[in-house]
Amino acid sequence: MKKPKLYERPKWRFALIIIALIVVVASISYTNTVVYQLKLDEQKNVELWFEAQKKMLEATPEEAEVFDFDLNFKIIEANSDIPIILTDEHYRIIDAMNYGDKDIKEDTAFFNSEVRYLSTHKTPVVLGDATYKNYLFYRQSTLITSLEWFPYFQFAILGVLLMLSYFTFSFNRQAEQERVWVGMAKETAHQLGTPITSLMGWIENIKMMYAEDENLLMIADEMNTDVELLKLVADRFSKIGAVPDLEPINIYNNLNKHLQYVQQRASRKITFDFPIQDEIPPLMVNINPLLFDWVIENLLKNALDAMEGKGQISAHVSDNEQFVYIDISDSGKGIPKKNFKSVFQPGYSTKKRGWGLGLSLCKRIVEKYHNGKIFVLQSTEGEGTTFRIQLPQIKQ
Repeated sequence: MKKPKLYERPKWRFALIIIALIVVVASISYTNTVVYQLKLDEQKNVELWFEAQKKMLEATPEEAEVFDFDLNFKIIEANSDIPIILTDEHYRIIDAMNYGDKDIKEDTAFFNSEVRYLSTHKTPVVLGDATYKNYLFYRQSTLITSLEWFPYFQFAILGVLLMLSYFTFSFNRQAEQERVWVGMAKETAHQLGTPITSLMGWIENIKMMYAEDENLLMIADEMNTDVELLKLVADRFSKIGAVPDLEPINIYNNLNKHLQYVQQRASRKITFDFPIQDEIPPLMVNINPLLFDWVIENLLKNALDAMEGKGQISAHVSDNEQFVYIDISDSGKGIPKKNFKSVFQPGYSTKKRGWGLGLSLCKRIVEKYHNGKIFVLQSTEGEGTTFRIQLPQIKQ
């Protein structure tokens, strides 16, 4: 049965984003089409208003006797929302309407500025003949302006609501995952506790009952070593979810301890380049040894697996005023750059029998319990990988 790739993000999220973008673009396009048609109608209304003004002003006495002034007055009065400015050929203001409380005599500076703007951004309607010429400038109505901005405002509000919903959902989901994770860890520690205690008791009985059998005592000691490792695993799981007790530890001592452990289990073709403890001043960092050892062990085991029995594992420590950096490098297979973040997702594994929880647990321990960071510093396929752990300096 094919193992599910738990680290992969569901593709339906991208589908929803694409659908949402299509809806937004379609809505804005439709609104812009409607606004464009309204602009054309508005321009026709302005031209009709202007024609009504023109006929009233240019009507001869003979035409005035048969001219329908009531209709023209109705046309002129019907314009109550389109801002209009009438000027002469030198752009001197003759009249203005639909500018609210502003008056052409009292707000001269405003109207002059408005004429300068409209003369450079709008094509005026021209009235006149060979003897005179007037210009009619107009802005679009507040209705059209509101319609232009309405979809953007609408989607901005909708976007804020969707973001709040998404963050709320993500927070609740993360909290639920946290409870499940902690619950499983606690239950695992509890389930391991009883058989471990029983095994420890049986080992002690063997030692007492067969105190003279050296071979059996040696086997009992080896069994006890493995049981102690099981007890260590159970203790680590029991710490998940609890507030860890951090204590200042010399990081070089910690790395040297792991070096001795991994050297005993590594191939002779694997070399190690770790800081020589006696030649370097102590560098103290606040860690929980029980949990932090889990991180270093996991990185070293992954390095051994990546090299397949031949290569080099190195550790390098550096620091500045804010952080201490611990780099663990190997000369193994390397990691593709696209997977630099995926390796820390639960379920990511290149091993046929692996479940991909080790680095995810490392990330949790470093970031949640030690206020640090862990990430792939660099990696080249076929050459090796460097993981970096970043921990805060101890405040003096």
